[in-house]
Amino acid sequence: MLKIVKVYAKKAWHWLTSMRTALALLFLLAIAAIPGALLPQRSLNESNVTEYLANNGKLAEIYDKLQLFDVFSSSWFTAIYMLLLISLVGCILPRSWDHYKAMRAPVVRAPRNLTRLNHHGEGVVDKPAEEVKKDALKLLKGWKITEYSAAEDRAGVASIAAEKGYIREFFNLVFHLGIVGVILSAGLGRLFYYEGQVIVVTDGEQNSTFCNTATANYDSFRAGANFDGTGLNTFCFEAHDFSADYLSNGQAEMFRSNISYAVGDDIQNDPETWEDYELRVNHPLRVAGDRVYLQGHGFAPTFTVTWPNGETRTQTVQWRPDDPTFFLSSGVMRFDPPAGMYPDLYERRQNQLAIQGLFAPTAQWEGDNNELLTSSYPAMTDPAVAIDIYRGDNGLDTGIGQSLFSLDSSLMHSGVLQKIERVNLQVGDTVTLDDGTTVSFDGASEFANYQVSHDPSQNWVLVTVVTALVSLVGSLVVRRRRIWVRLYPQEDGTTRVETGGIARTDRAGWGGEYEKFHRQLLGLEEEDEDEEYFVDNDRDS
Repeated sequence: MLKIVKVYAKKAWHWLTSMRTALALLFLLAIAAIPGALLPQRSLNESNVTEYLANNGKLAEIYDKLQLFDVFSSSWFTAIYMLLLISLVGCILPRSWDHYKAMRAPVVRAPRNLTRLNHHGEGVVDKPAEEVKKDALKLLKGWKITEYSAAEDRAGVASIAAEKGYIREFFNLVFHLGIVGVILSAGLGRLFYYEGQVIVVTDGEQNSTFCNTATANYDSFRAGANFDGTGLNTFCFEAHDFSADYLSNGQAEMFRSNISYAVGDDIQNDPETWEDYELRVNHPLRVAGDRVYLQGHGFAPTFTVTWPNGETRTQTVQWRPDDPTFFLSSGVMRFDPPAGMYPDLYERRQNQLAIQGLFAPTAQWEGDNNELLTSSYPAMTDPAVAIDIYRGDNGLDTGIGQSLFSLDSSLMHSGVLQKIERVNLQVGDTVTLDDGTTVSFDGASEFANYQVSHDPSQNWVLVTVVTALVSLVGSLVVRRRRIWVRLYPQEDGTTRVETGGIARTDRAGWGGEYEKFHRQLLGLEEEDEDEEYFVDNDRDS
């Protein structure tokens, strides 16, 4: 029984470590990654996954059981990934040993009949055999050469065997090692990476400084399994502005943001002395081992609420761009009334305000009564809002996290939050509520979304990818080929020379190299086309 197990285990190992299996696993890995591109992933946006589950019922539940919302950390994707690594390593190690032995072995002796080769030629040289042999060795400088005596040669005469292009297999092996390196470095990098996004309002009146000192400073943050939240590279940056260039049709042409930054102890210095940098799309700031990207932008409307007792509250909060072209945006704001207006906490909660609606940087009014708000251009030239105002318990004191961009619909359905006004406002407009409270639209500021990324394997991925590409080119360019030379001494002191050549891989271009060697050995001119001295049996060349 043990013998049978060993036999099947050996067969399974040979199957797994074959190049055909490695290619099949690589193709399977590419197919397995497709759901990760088509379906929302928890590692990127868990709220999108929750929404997909709510909207797609049983089908989404099946997807979830199949781990299709966690593709790249799923057990089946990891299994394919590991099998591919084992297969590649199992291919490379024995091939490397075979290549080493082939490099140390003598070149194969010439076949008995050279005329059967794709490239064959013969002729007479007016020199003794020893001199012709020296000429041949000189022409074959740089080739691996093995000399055979008359007793060793199959035709019974002294011969020379030469081979070149061993580095082709070396390049092939390095290419596969590069693939393994890419997989390993990328996989290990995902264990230690971190990536966070933060929104900064850049109008100069809000706090526009961000410090990479704690994960809590980010609006969203994700990291690898081995990152424990400590060990962040310490730096700060201050966003001074954001600007965008648009074409006449509203298409964005370029985004840029001027920032200043400091690293380590320099953070304590006067911000006026911090280093300046212009962030642009695909031109990140590389600092302290991290990269700061300018990822996107949007608008943050400003509202002021004035209560009947004269106290005011002003907020500027970023709203989500729902239209990526013209930046029609949606969002909410929540206001607590002043503490002294109501005798107890319960009554105060019942008089909280919430604003929910749309913002357009360049307003365009549509509909029968011109009451439908859209945006006609992404730059802020004529801002306006269309809002609903609610009174009641807006969820600020529930202890449950609230969405930044929408109100909890259950609060409205239950009646604890009631709509009291729907109005369209332009900059400077004010609406007065039934209790004398006023809500003013003061305009909007532009915000920028910055992403901080840290990946310790990035340089290794680059090195292994470049190594693999260079090796692939080398394996395609280099040809492994052989040349044999037989020397037949003649009684009159001349030597009849017979040569043959064969390319072990691609024969394209090989005929010219062989023909040049043959003519130089016979002392013929390059333009001499006398077929008595050169015969080409390669029908495809």
